[in-house]
Amino acid sequence: MHRAVFPLHDLPAWCALNDVKFRNVKIEEVEGRGYGLVADADLSPSGADAMLEIPHDLVLSAQAVEDYAKIDQNFRGLLEKAGRQSHRADILLYLLMQMILSSPGFPDIKGVISPWTQYVGLLPSQIPVPTTWSDAERAHLQGTSLESAVSAKLFALTKEFDAIKAKSDDLRFWYDNVWADERVTSHDWVLLDAIYRSRSLELPSSGESMLPCLDLVNHSAQATARFEEVSQDQVTLVLRDGLSISKGQEVTLDYGQGKSAAEMLFSYGFIDPNCQAGKLVVPLEPMEDDPLAKAKMHIFKSPPAIQVTDREDGIPEWSAPFAYLMCLNEEDGLNFAVVQETDGSRDLKLYWQEEDATARVNELGSLIKDHELCKIFELRVVTVVSECLQEQLEKLKIPVNSSKYPGPTREDIVRTATHLREVEKDLLERMIEKLEGQRDDLFSDYSVLAYLGSMESAPNNGDYQEVMSISLSNNPRAADSDDEDFS
Repeated sequence: MHRAVFPLHDLPAWCALNDVKFRNVKIEEVEGRGYGLVADADLSPSGADAMLEIPHDLVLSAQAVEDYAKIDQNFRGLLEKAGRQSHRADILLYLLMQMILSSPGFPDIKGVISPWTQYVGLLPSQIPVPTTWSDAERAHLQGTSLESAVSAKLFALTKEFDAIKAKSDDLRFWYDNVWADERVTSHDWVLLDAIYRSRSLELPSSGESMLPCLDLVNHSAQATARFEEVSQDQVTLVLRDGLSISKGQEVTLDYGQGKSAAEMLFSYGFIDPNCQAGKLVVPLEPMEDDPLAKAKMHIFKSPPAIQVTDREDGIPEWSAPFAYLMCLNEEDGLNFAVVQETDGSRDLKLYWQEEDATARVNELGSLIKDHELCKIFELRVVTVVSECLQEQLEKLKIPVNSSKYPGPTREDIVRTATHLREVEKDLLERMIEKLEGQRDDLFSDYSVLAYLGSMESAPNNGDYQEVMSISLSNNPRAADSDDEDFS
């Protein structure tokens, strides 16, 4: 889409027209950080006035989208046909409408002009989040927790955009002016999503929203300011308690709020130089030879994954509820049954030791505690998690060859991706080391030694497949598993 440009020098006039007030601060270029908010005078906690005041009617929230739909019939038609799937998607539709109304590429399109119609011209045309990177740049995410996440996000965005087009094809305004000649493409939708993710924030009353001018304030882990939603009157930017700012110093907000390095990069397109991995999520695949794999996936609902979380003492922790489901089978006391409800519907139920555990599928780690083979089950899980994380670490160690992928490669993007690779590699190495210690402790446990001694050939400490096989291959259900489809 050919977008309008809103020059920064026109912002003061726009603010005056829309009652946005700056006090002792100004928007200007900050070296290496784009636009930012800079103190125009020494600021101290004794000053009670807010640095920035934004009228509440400029807040772009889900309610603001509904209010706009009441006065613009073309947008209302789009919202009714293709919207109301999520607050985020509705706000993206609103931004799309404002970009179209302000774009020189759509001179004949008429609609209701709002303050955002002009302000969207100030929003950047390039956002450095990974969904907007070239294929060559995304190659540098190889082995990181974002590799599959970014691919999945791009697939979802393309699917979402195609659905919007299909649902609104019979709206004359949208088909004739927008979709027919493809003046708006999925590339524009990816950009709108990137703008929203990198500039939205959570307000106590309005929920996830965008705010003009406040979205120009940059991030710092040592933020000097915070925002407040003052009833339904306005949103303000004020100094953090006890802090002072000197003239010329940048005013900053903390975007992080506990976000990991991967989350910061995914949402905002950068990683704080002092940020560690924090946490990472690694996809977990069901065992290929498990006859109950379909049933387990169906009952679990969520995408299976391992979450590794760092701690201040440098000793990370892991969580993988699906791994317990993976490592249990019928001989252990895990069973599935299709139950017919009173309304005639049929539901798949999960049973552990003959008790209904469907609602507690994420708690199997606790449910096995009283079982005599608890330590064996835990050993299986630790082995699966360790091997999965080791595979992820090996991917990170493979040198990246981006030359076989199309598109440019920007040095700053490569540096950011490399930073992510290094901090996640460090976290994985520390987590694997801890898992190896857990595994050694389990192999030394009396109940594990007794169990291994009861087997025909006890495995040594490196032969974990024997421990994993209690036993899917001997599962009596495996013989007729093809007759049941839990998908």
